[in-house]
Amino acid sequence: MIEYWHLFLAFLIPGVVGYGGGPASIPLIEYEVVQRYGWMTTPEFGEVLALGNALPGPISTKMAGYIGYEVGGVFGAIVAITATVLPSLVAMIILLKLLMRFKNSPKVKRMTTLIRPAIAILLGVLAFQFFTTSYEGAGLVQTMILIALSFFALERWHIHPAFVILGALSYGAIFLS
Repeated sequence: MIEYWHLFLAFLIPGVVGYGGGPASIPLIEYEVVQRYGWMTTPEFGEVLALGNALPGPISTKMAGYIGYEVGGVFGAIVAITATVLPSLVAMIILLKLLMRFKNSPKVKRMTTLIRPAIAILLGVLAFQFFTTSYEGAGLVQTMILIALSFFALERWHIHPAFVILGALSYGAIFLS
C-alpha cells in the first residue's frame, strides 16, 4: 500500500512543478524514480525515456504508465497515470477562466519567459547525465558517432525524432551487441 502512495507522490510532484509538462517534467520524474525511490537506474530510465519518445502522446503519461506498471502492476500504472494527469486537470478546471482573462497581461508573459532558463538547465543536467552513462557504457567513439548522426538527422535532414531513436536503437543492437 505504501508503494502506491510513493508512486502517487513520485508522479504528482513533477506534475505540479513541471511547468508545461512534457520535456520540462522529465528531469523531475528522473529524480523521483531514480534518486529518491531507486526504482530504476539512470540507464534504465534513459531506455524508458527513449521508448516513450518513440511512441505518440504525452511523454510523462507514457512514462508513468510504464514505471507504475513495473513498480505496482496494473493498479500501479493507474495510480501513476492519475497522479500525472491530476494536477493539469485540476488546474484546467479551476484556472481556465482566470487564465483566459489575463492571457495578454505583460506580467503573465514575463513569468512564462523567465521560467525557460530554469527548464533549460534541468534539461541540460539530464542530457549530461545521459551522456555520461552513454560514454561509460558504449565508449567515447560510439557516443560521439551517435551524437553526430542524431544531430544531423534532427537538424539538417529534419528526420522525425522517433526514427532517430529507432536508428540509435538499431545502431546499438548491431554495433554494441
